[in-house]
Amino acid sequence: MNMNKRTRLKKPKPELLVIGWMEHLDLPDLDVWQLKAKIDTGARTSALHARHIEVFDKDGVEWVRFQTQISDDTPLHWAECPTYDRRAIKNTSGIPSRRIVIRTTLKLTDRSWPISVSLADRSNMTFPMIIGRTALKKHNIAVHTRRANLTSS
Repeated sequence: MNMNKRTRLKKPKPELLVIGWMEHLDLPDLDVWQLKAKIDTGARTSALHARHIEVFDKDGVEWVRFQTQISDDTPLHWAECPTYDRRAIKNTSGIPSRRIVIRTTLKLTDRSWPISVSLADRSNMTFPMIIGRTALKKHNIAVHTRRANLTSS
């Protein structure tokens, strides 16, 4: 049976989730919990603070190992995962730099979905992670620009 766009059944949209301009979220694949993130719809790609980035081979697959820190008062945390891509991504000044991109699961309230995240040294930034608009796309999420932590219990 050949179905065109008009007759194809659409997956129902999840209920609208209103989130704040800042939220605490989880990256369970990386064993990172309650990470303070800025929701930045002006950024296309999400970025996670990472230092000591090392690429290595694991059973013929390129992986990356890096150190991150959830907040100033938590210990440094090592994470490993397969690399997904390498891209030229513009920093806050608009200058492109080549970054490693990983795929990981984003968990916000009771919702989880895979996102792409670039690894960058964000030690001079206020937030260890920014969530760009691509990570929110197709998940029926609205960002309240004057409120923070709307998903926290």
